[in-house]
Amino acid sequence: MKTSVTARRRRWVQCAVLACVLALLPATWVRLSTDSRIREDIAEAPEAPVALVFGAGLWDGEPSPYLAHRLDTAAKLYRAGKVRVLLVSGDNSRHDYDEPGAMRDYLTDRGVPSSRIVADYAGFDTWDSCARAARVFGVRRALLVSQDYHVRRAAALCRGAGIDSYGIPVREPRDATWYAGGLRELPGAVKAAYDAAVTPDPRFLGPPEPGIRRALAQSGKHHRQHSKKPRESDTQQ
Repeated sequence: MKTSVTARRRRWVQCAVLACVLALLPATWVRLSTDSRIREDIAEAPEAPVALVFGAGLWDGEPSPYLAHRLDTAAKLYRAGKVRVLLVSGDNSRHDYDEPGAMRDYLTDRGVPSSRIVADYAGFDTWDSCARAARVFGVRRALLVSQDYHVRRAAALCRGAGIDSYGIPVREPRDATWYAGGLRELPGAVKAAYDAAVTPDPRFLGPPEPGIRRALAQSGKHHRQHSKKPRESDTQQ
């Protein structure tokens, strides 16, 4: 009888260990598949046409602190000349909840021209943001802006969506919010593995939108006009 009880306990332990290993496999895949695609600071980031900024919630209609930090980093990328256009992707599923609109307002208040900001109003989760960036907005190369615990999953999913991307992690204090976000990445990695393998349609696909193409064309026109301005020394006789 004692031997039978011991054997059952051993099987339970083995099953528990196997379950833990299986649960960690997607998170391990996310980390290993994106190691070469993370740039720890803005100076190390390669240039790309677009920065994709993922939503992170609103507080009383304004960007939450984590979302504000993502937008601050995106603005720095723009001012550093690393990107030419910012694609802000978030939830606008309700009339009274406009995450991309709040993101746009936050950026323009901090000096980013409105013409360089394109809003995706159906970025309901990370996969939807990546898939719509590629399939609706035609993004092929981008820098991804999100907190350090999330940006790797974003990079893995954007790669699955066909975007050549690099993640720019936003650092946060290791507080309760950060640890809660990190824990959510475990089930998030499971869904990410499925999405990257199956590549389902986003919840709302919609027709192609020319916003990114137009913003890039306008930024190129502005650059050409600026480069043609005569230098002061050239105008002196």
